[in-house]
Amino acid sequence: MRLRDLQQGQRARVVAVDDAHPADAIARRLRELGFIPGAPLRLLALAPFGGDPMLVGIGGSRFALRRAEAERVRVEAEA
Repeated sequence: MRLRDLQQGQRARVVAVDDAHPADAIARRLRELGFIPGAPLRLLALAPFGGDPMLVGIGGSRFALRRAEAERVRVEAEA
């Protein structure tokens, strides 16, 4: 599943960050920010009317991501 598919408040673990194209700077930056395999995260909030951007908590930090950026992050939802 993708990060953009999580529901507000849902917890998950990062599986991978996929490059949209060779030398994908956004995917590289996400990995630098801590979106690495095994990292726990939580979808904290969604903007109204489509949820763009979304607020994600990971590693003690919070990041606002566009849905297109969140599409690059594969996650495994926690039960």
